[in-house]
Amino acid sequence: MSAGDVKAFLSQHGLVARRDLGQNFLIDDALATRLIALSGVEPGDWVIEVGTGLGTLTRAIAVRAERVVTIEVDAGIVRALREEAALPENVELIHGDALDIDLAALVSDCGRPARFVANLPYQVSAPMLRRLLDLRTVLADWSVMIQSEVAARLLASPGSRDYSSLSVLHALMVEFSKSMELSPNCFFPVPGVHSTFVRVTPLKNPLVGADELSQVERVVRAAFAKRRKTLVNSLRADAFSSSRSADALKAALARTGIDALARAESLEPAQLLALARELRSLD
Repeated sequence: MSAGDVKAFLSQHGLVARRDLGQNFLIDDALATRLIALSGVEPGDWVIEVGTGLGTLTRAIAVRAERVVTIEVDAGIVRALREEAALPENVELIHGDALDIDLAALVSDCGRPARFVANLPYQVSAPMLRRLLDLRTVLADWSVMIQSEVAARLLASPGSRDYSSLSVLHALMVEFSKSMELSPNCFFPVPGVHSTFVRVTPLKNPLVGADELSQVERVVRAAFAKRRKTLVNSLRADAFSSSRSADALKAALARTGIDALARAESLEPAQLLALARELRSLD
């Protein structure tokens, strides 16, 4: 599907690419095939896809997978795809917002771990990536097209400007590979940013237990909320630990071997995990 094909399809159905939905459609069928090969989709797989768009990635998935359930938020595109019968028979198209749909229920219908593929607009990438961490026990892996700026945050190391709570949570629970960089010219309309296709696989032995993820996330997010402040001041500024004195927080830091003047961006994920566990023990 070329840029001209996209224009013609949208025009035929009275549609336009919607900026509010972050719609930038992949226009290279050969590239879509390469991306799905990188995602590891194999014959017999069930795949959940978010962001059907005009179906370029969807069709590439369907060639390899046994079944695809694809979710599209734009009602006009869903109508057009159905009118044109534009998707293969092994594809089920669902109209809805993936942030609201019960993805766990969709996966459970597969009867086995599913794969997840998505082209995520910038405005939903962070919440969807976080939601996927909750699904790590029922997904074999997930491959996502995201803005390169978000990918940099996922892959960042301590001490870098991109290192964030998102980096820490992923480092504790998954492993990932930076699969491919895509130029803006791979999409229509041409976006003002570059994109990165990343494959993520849950760790067989994650460092964070299911029962402690919520606590760890609270501490990590609080630690990074005030990047220019020391860890003690950042934690005290957050509601959940504001009742603790600076001395109590400093003592907790000392017990985990963390300098009281340290900032979150300088700490390894394992150090922040140890701090979260120490603070939890005080509750």
